[in-house]
Amino acid sequence: MSEPEAEILHRIQSLVDEEHRLREGEGVDRDRLRSVEEQLDQCWDLLRQRRARREFDQDPGEATARSTDTVENYLQ
Repeated sequence: MSEPEAEILHRIQSLVDEEHRLREGEGVDRDRLRSVEEQLDQCWDLLRQRRARREFDQDPGEATARSTDTVENYLQ
């Protein structure tokens, strides 16, 4: 695993931990929770981009974080 991917995974874990704390607390800060969820989606998207680029012999370093609007409006 490359250093950038390790950093992304560390960021994901930090956001997941924060998400759990927010959900467990009383009086959930919905704005912060939404922000954390959006950041998680962006991190996962970036990680998927990097892995796909590597799989197809492209430079994973050229993967870039996409905007929240782009990531949140993907068709499933």
